[in-house]
Amino acid sequence: MNSKERARLRGLASTQETIIQVGKGGITPNVIASVDTALSARELIKGKVLESSMLTAREACEQLAEACHAEPVQTIGTKFVLYRKNEEK
Repeated sequence: MNSKERARLRGLASTQETIIQVGKGGITPNVIASVDTALSARELIKGKVLESSMLTAREACEQLAEACHAEPVQTIGTKFVLYRKNEEK
């Protein structure tokens, strides 16, 4: 993914609501399944790491991206954005 594509995705993500939250349980199979389902439906999702989590937003983003075969787009503070192209759309 090049910088122009990443910038466009960041712009699209800025208007979206946060739909994934990573808490003190960390990255569980349920969180991975939720992210996978959300990426299949939306392609672009925004997530948040709660203060009680032992992970940083960057760590959570990288782990979820690897587990769901997605691209990390952006990490700012406690929020992160993931993208996965849906081949069916």
